[in-house]
Order: sequence, then structure tokens, then C-alpha cells
Amino acid sequence: MMPPVPAAPAADALIVLQAIKKSYNVGRPSETEVLHGIDLRVGRGEFIALMGPSGSGKSTLLNILGLLEPMTSGGYWLEGQAVQGLSDAALTLRRRSTLGFVFQFHHLLPAFSALENVTLPALMAEGRISSTQRERARSLLAAVGLEKAMDKRPGELSGGMQQRVAIARALVMEPPLVLADEPTGNLDTSASAEVFALLRRIHAERGTSFVVVTHDPRLGARCDRLVELVDGSIAQDGPTQRVSEPDKIPGE
Repeated sequence: MMPPVPAAPAADALIVLQAIKKSYNVGRPSETEVLHGIDLRVGRGEFIALMGPSGSGKSTLLNILGLLEPMTSGGYWLEGQAVQGLSDAALTLRRRSTLGFVFQFHHLLPAFSALENVTLPALMAEGRISSTQRERARSLLAAVGLEKAMDKRPGELSGGMQQRVAIARALVMEPPLVLADEPTGNLDTSASAEVFALLRRIHAERGTSFVVVTHDPRLGARCDRLVELVDGSIAQDGPTQRVSEPDKIPGE
């Protein structure tokens, strides 16, 4: 039985997880539990690093946070609403309205321009792209330093530029929370620093919350809070000794 909904979640709580467990091959001899009773709260305006060794459950937890994968047991409240028991259609609506995603591989459509890729979430959500949404996409591409590359296709852009398009795409529906899974893992050191600086800039200017999975301790140190997973359990959760670096985007 799922635990009861908390009486009054804090006003700044975007997500509350209680006793989240995740198992694969449930009911079979090969059943394996990979998350063991996770309690986690994500507040509005937070910038969180989710770290841990390979196989610790980071991506699984991020998928659960993103409503991409169901938990086996426990409670999940998104902006005060219990999501356990919601239909797939209702989960899709909540995901589209509340969450943005950035992955290690940008997943841009190669036949589409940068601008068209950014507007895709709006097209999927509403079946059309309004002039307001198109202008928002243009504004976001300009904000990430790509105002001169809006009509270019992904193959004409560098890896760092492609990831910046993916970040603009994650923000086009104005979600309060962006989940990023190794967003710099496929980039060289210079491009990685540029992309991470961009995430920090967006956080500062727009108040967007971020949960960033990273294996890089240098990037983790530039976040405000560190959640460390070890063997499917939270081993550490607290503020980092923030390392401040200029959030400078090339071309500015």
C-alpha cells in the first residue's frame, strides 16, 4: 500500500520522494532491487548534482524523477500531487508541463534545423506551433549563443552547439525543473565547461531548478547541493563547497 499524501508539502517543494524502491524482474527468481528506500526532496530553485559510482542507480532514479520509469513502491509527489496511480496519459501531461530533459546524447533530428528541433516539444504537446512558441524558441537559441545558427541542421554544428540546442529545447515549454543525465559526458573539456556554465546561467537568470547526473567531481563541485548514491541508497545529501567559475558563453 502506498503511503498517505503528506498533509501540506512545503511551498517550495517541486518533488517529494518517500521510501522509493525499484526492482527489475519482479516476481522472478532473478528479481533485483536497485533502489532501496530513497527519500528525496527537490525544492524550487535548487541546482543539485546527483553523483555516484557506475551501477549505483543514478540513471534509474533520474528516470523515476522524470516519470519515464515507474517505481516499484513508495510515494512520489510532484508539485504536491501524488503521481502514483496516475494513468499513462496523465503522467505524460504532467511530464510535458513540469519537466525538461537534457541527455548525454542530444537526440536532435538531423533533417530539422536548430529552430525546428527546439519547437518540437510544443508541436508534440499541442499539435501545432504558435507564433508565441516560435518566438520563445528563437529567444532561447539567442540566449544560448546560437542566434546565428537557428537555420543550421545538427550536422552543421559542433557537439557543444548541438547540446546547447538540446538545452533550449528542454526549456521551450518553460518547465520549473530540468533533469540532465550526463549532459557534458559526450563533450571535450572546453565544450563541457561551456555547457555547464550555460546551465548555471539559466538557473541564475530564470530560477529553473536542475538535477544533474554527472560523474565529474569538478562539475559536481560547481553545484549547490550534492546527492550521492551508493549501491542504490543515498550515502550523502548536503550542500557542496561551491566552486565558483565565470558563467561565460562563447560569443558574448
